[in-house]
Amino acid sequence: MEAQHIIQLKNPSLFLFPKTSFSTTVKSPSRLSRRFRHVLLASHPSVAAPKREKDAKKRVVITGMGVVSVFGNDVDTYYDRLLAGESGISLIDKFDASIFPTRFGGQIRGFKSNGYIDAKSDSRLDDCQRYCLVAGKKALEDAGIGSHELLKIDKERAGVLVGSGGGGVTVFSDGVRCLIERGHKKITPFFAPYSLSSIASAVLAMHVGFMGPNYNISAACATANACFCAAANHIRLGNADMMIAGGVDAPLIPLELGGFVACRALSRRNHDPQRASRPWDKERDGFVLSEGAGVLVMESLDHAMRRGAPILAEYLGGAVNCDAYHITNPRPDGFSVSSCMKRSLIDAGVSAEEVNYINAHATSTLIGDLAEVNALKKVFTNTKGIKMNATKSMIGHSMGASGGLEAIATIKAIQTGWLHPTINQFNPEPAVEFDTVANRKQQHQINVAISNSFGFGGQNSVIAFSAFKP
Repeated sequence: MEAQHIIQLKNPSLFLFPKTSFSTTVKSPSRLSRRFRHVLLASHPSVAAPKREKDAKKRVVITGMGVVSVFGNDVDTYYDRLLAGESGISLIDKFDASIFPTRFGGQIRGFKSNGYIDAKSDSRLDDCQRYCLVAGKKALEDAGIGSHELLKIDKERAGVLVGSGGGGVTVFSDGVRCLIERGHKKITPFFAPYSLSSIASAVLAMHVGFMGPNYNISAACATANACFCAAANHIRLGNADMMIAGGVDAPLIPLELGGFVACRALSRRNHDPQRASRPWDKERDGFVLSEGAGVLVMESLDHAMRRGAPILAEYLGGAVNCDAYHITNPRPDGFSVSSCMKRSLIDAGVSAEEVNYINAHATSTLIGDLAEVNALKKVFTNTKGIKMNATKSMIGHSMGASGGLEAIATIKAIQTGWLHPTINQFNPEPAVEFDTVANRKQQHQINVAISNSFGFGGQNSVIAFSAFKP
């Protein structure tokens, strides 16, 4: 007679069955439906996690990376300056910020498209689309896809999913000013398309000819990770062989800065902007608004191997969910964030014990930093051996692009064995408990890494990477 496995859900109201308490008897947990199995795994760590994907057509690998950042448009330079512990935060001078209580940010200076965008388009596009084009094309180059190789790609099975939290906010703001000051007849005909958050992906597809899945996920600061999850699922389901995915935002304009000032989200450390972003420090006083783009080329392992692509890392899995709680504040109990992390590990086919590096969301806000840590402790009950750092301590918070920039930092850490520091750690919160790689880079051999992104509206997204192992 087969052994019986009794599984008791002590508090099922936290999962899918409100106001219900029950137990179920099954012959083997492996025979449960996929959805029900995920519930049991989330609530019972003793149940073995599913194994990692073995099918080369469903395994998703990273073959290229592209960046536009406060540290320039080269991935290696970007990571070298992170490793050096530099701050990319400075006083804003692209417009007169003197009237604002916050007068600094992660401003990209001296951006040039350097031939990646034709002159006519370069003069019309919003920075959001310009950053997307440069990062996307550089990611393709990094993946070994130049103009000659691009001809060999099946364009109907290659897509673009680069999301944006705000879209073309400069075009939008300029259009509103034009309407008020000069009337509707003077509004540019490019206002309607270039103000949309979906146009960055569309414009990139037009430039490279990719005709596969193409749309925009706008999930506030969780945008890029949500795009990675969706792009990977297109590949896993057989809808695409390759996806360009990530996030982009260019919110450093007076309207956006004023809006974040109004909701009291930003640091006001104008006398010392380079030390303003200080995640987990007791003296933190808000995040630092920034801009940029972070883009990955994601492919099925089968497709990458057939074309001899460089494989930088493997995307193991991810998850998205929502707090359904508050427009700006995270849930105090951290349930949805910890649930998102657990579900990402289930999707990745790894256990919590296999994770030894976390690139945290860690924006430098009073509530958010500790809320994330409290959620992490629900998932990783033993913090020994886990390193955790905050990329935003150096580059600020680039909204929908942040997950893309942090995914690149995570993959570079996997490749190099070096973790960048979390700078501005002067008086750490004792409740954090994790090793936050304070102020100096550290060597660390990464087994499995997760990267967290959480946004306004309680939108959460978590992704997992590892080194590629055939």
